[in-house]
Amino acid sequence: METTRSRVAVAGASGLIGTALTRSLTEDGHEVVRLVRRAPRTKDEVRWAPQQGRVDTAGLAGCTAVVNLAGAGIGDHRWTAAYKRELRDSRVLGTAALASAVASLDEHERPEVFLNASAIGYYGDTGQRAVDESAPAGDGFLPSLCVEWEEATAAAREAGIRTVVARNGLVVGRGGGAWGRLFPLFKAGLGGRLGDGRQYWSYISLHDEVAALRHLIDTPVLSGPVNLTAPEPLTNRAVTAAMGRVLHRPTFLAVPAAVLRIVLGEMAGDVLGSQRVLPTRLLESGFTFAFPGIEETLRAAR
Repeated sequence: METTRSRVAVAGASGLIGTALTRSLTEDGHEVVRLVRRAPRTKDEVRWAPQQGRVDTAGLAGCTAVVNLAGAGIGDHRWTAAYKRELRDSRVLGTAALASAVASLDEHERPEVFLNASAIGYYGDTGQRAVDESAPAGDGFLPSLCVEWEEATAAAREAGIRTVVARNGLVVGRGGGAWGRLFPLFKAGLGGRLGDGRQYWSYISLHDEVAALRHLIDTPVLSGPVNLTAPEPLTNRAVTAAMGRVLHRPTFLAVPAAVLRIVLGEMAGDVLGSQRVLPTRLLESGFTFAFPGIEETLRAAR
């Protein structure tokens, strides 16, 4: 993709990662096709109804890669039974629909790669133990969701399309995600550790996230799960201290675990949980991080 113009379809193109990825591809001269849930307004849009399992398959024909980043925001709402269904359906049903769509194409029109998002939530709470792609799924709602999400790519894989699953870490960017909420709090002097702060956070800069996704598209030997996290996860306490240094703000406040459980409900378990996740396969495939450390990552996000 670095030397030839390619056509790439992206679902979830309006999110934090999708917006940055489509911008990167477009700036390098590639054609980006966006999957939308309404009637297409331009020739670079393709309609789909992910939870109904409908995709305008003809619009995907001839794409070099199909990238699926779509899914309701994990932290957008309290985890009621209804919202947990929304989290699942927006990922599992959408992925299954898109995987089936690319598999149904004539062989000469199929993409070379189907790249689907997942998350390091797959591993559950790993405590102080470092894990990579060889570790099994953890226990709880998020691990079970990630397992179903990844299994929903089966149709593409069984059709012989190279299928890669990007297990995303905490993406550090101002425009959305967890850090989109943290930056304003810390700038206001209201930032602090969560719980005892000993839980590991596996983060990645938005710049490296996009570069890694493009690396997954461009590297034919990669398939299956790949962790997209910086090389050295840090504790919440260490991340909090780094935020204070970079933003020149105090970080003496702390949010007790009990308060988080009251405010967040079931989701508090994952906020307080520890995920020490390593990007073993990404590094072994030759990827180089532009922002491997937390302070440079935070400065890049600013």
